[in-house]
Amino acid sequence: MSDNPNNNLSAADRLYLDKWMSKVSRSFAVVVAALEEPLSQRLAAAYLICRVIDNIEDCKSAPAWKELRFKEVRQLLQQPALATWILPAWESEAWPGLSPDEKRLMTFTDGYLLWQILGQFPEEVKSIIARWAGRMADGMSRLEDPDVPPRILLWNEIQILANEQDYDQYCYIVAGTVGHMATELVILQYGMQGELAQKLLRNCEACGRSLQKTNIIKDFLEDLQRGVCYLPDEWMTQVGYTPLTLQGATQEWSRKVLET
Repeated sequence: MSDNPNNNLSAADRLYLDKWMSKVSRSFAVVVAALEEPLSQRLAAAYLICRVIDNIEDCKSAPAWKELRFKEVRQLLQQPALATWILPAWESEAWPGLSPDEKRLMTFTDGYLLWQILGQFPEEVKSIIARWAGRMADGMSRLEDPDVPPRILLWNEIQILANEQDYDQYCYIVAGTVGHMATELVILQYGMQGELAQKLLRNCEACGRSLQKTNIIKDFLEDLQRGVCYLPDEWMTQVGYTPLTLQGATQEWSRKVLET
């Protein structure tokens, strides 16, 4: 796979990105569709690659199995052509816990073109995506390591982040990294320099974390139904764990969650 010097993807490539963004994204797909090209194409591909990494973490398989998949995705980020060998093996896996569309994105049949598209991007674009998606994969690969933050506790069979620091660290891994990646792609697209570029870089991590915290609140019930809570145990103790049993909480506590 070689760079595309004209920065233009084929109609088939653009159709693929639009199709899969509509299948596995919600709000991000709406934002990306409104952006100028080639930024919209680059961010769509970057989002789908991050979705692949999320899928590995969300899969209900053993930690050792996940670590092998994270290693393979890091190899794909550096050498997209390896999809020819890696994705056929992925296609034979069950991927328990994923939705049908999420499973399809992990296959050679439906996922190969994504890595072909990455291979067509200019080297600077590939480098930005590989660096930040790689950091996301590194962070997610350590989520189940009890000796590495963020720490995860178990309350009545519900996995829950330990404290506010773990909450912030988790949000950095899954979204702060995306904030950095998206911002660097924007700066590259428009040739931004000086104070404007530095201001965007200073705020990009907080922006990504804020978006993730919004999703955590919005998806609280859905996550709880699959035995996960991303709001920290440190907060839950303050209200006797009532949110985890769907008994609500005080307005003061709810305001704190929304504002933190």
